[in-house]
Amino acid sequence: MFAPLTKPDLGTTGEGARIYLRPACFIDRPHELGDGCLRIADTMLWFAAWHVSLRDGDAVRSAIVPVPELDDWIAAMPDRLAEAATAQRAAVSRPRAALALGERTVRLNEPQIVGILNVTPDSFSDGGKHVDAAAATDAGFAMASAGAAIVDVGGESTRPGAPLVWEGDEIGRVEGVVAALAKGGVAVSIDTRKAAVMEAALAAGAGIVNDISALRYDDRAMEVVASAGCPLVLMHAPSAKSDPHEGARYDHVLLDVYDMLADRVEACRAAGIDPARIIVDPGIGFGKGVADNLALVGGLALFHTLGCPILFGASRKRMIGALDNEAATDQRLGGSIALHYQAAALGAQLLRVHDVAETRQALRVWRGLRDAALTG
Repeated sequence: MFAPLTKPDLGTTGEGARIYLRPACFIDRPHELGDGCLRIADTMLWFAAWHVSLRDGDAVRSAIVPVPELDDWIAAMPDRLAEAATAQRAAVSRPRAALALGERTVRLNEPQIVGILNVTPDSFSDGGKHVDAAAATDAGFAMASAGAAIVDVGGESTRPGAPLVWEGDEIGRVEGVVAALAKGGVAVSIDTRKAAVMEAALAAGAGIVNDISALRYDDRAMEVVASAGCPLVLMHAPSAKSDPHEGARYDHVLLDVYDMLADRVEACRAAGIDPARIIVDPGIGFGKGVADNLALVGGLALFHTLGCPILFGASRKRMIGALDNEAATDQRLGGSIALHYQAAALGAQLLRVHDVAETRQALRVWRGLRDAALTG
């Protein structure tokens, strides 16, 4: 439970204390507040306050600080925390670079859709639908036509309890599909944690690596991505072993997930990966219960302080069924739309979904509401 934070508390912190700034109090009409609000990157979202959290040992204390007052709070912090807070504030406002994917450019000033294409027999929602390469390719083109800016191709299920797939089999599943889609002008990402699969997919025309292990599963993965110079999605999962769901334990799930992703972003930078190419994903559903997932959705704006685009994926996931009388995976469209609409409202730049056309319609409504608020 979060306890109140006051400015005097900032001067009495322990050596290992950490500070976290989260955009809060989002507003529709920034022109009415002037300097009283800030913009998230180059999106259509503005906010009027910071949710400031201090983590010191086991205690977490928080306060809502209006945007114009943050300088006074930073002045009350020890140098180390003040430097971190200043860097986080700057990272939120820094524009996010467009994704250069071959001949395609995906701009991130408004939410973009990533279509899920599982070329697997056992994925939790659509396993078996696209195991045939021709059917998978057709489905990928259909997603692009329906509004997916990127199609994310995966050849291994990562649902709880799924068996590990030999990398040769995984390459066999995805390589031809990636090549056909890329040749047809579709921007493709490869959803894998194996370096050999990354290499094969990138050579076939994929433009992004999407790794659920945040480059921790395969010792060669970091080198492959750094050498390729391609955009990269770092996702949070509690384990880098075969089962990414195992070993989950959180003291404060939002801050724990943030800390892990911050560490991985720094590791990638140290390995020579351009930070402008790094995307972060909080990993909804991976080793997380319903309460954990809801906390991550509610606190999603915190991840903007990493200075990276945010990918959010909760499509058809178990939390929706848990909140709606155990609805089956094919009966979770409404919950999927609700979660991704909320993510867009909190600034997520990439939404990874199964239902592309329906999500595109929701985003068009979202964009209409934003335009009306900004021009009305």
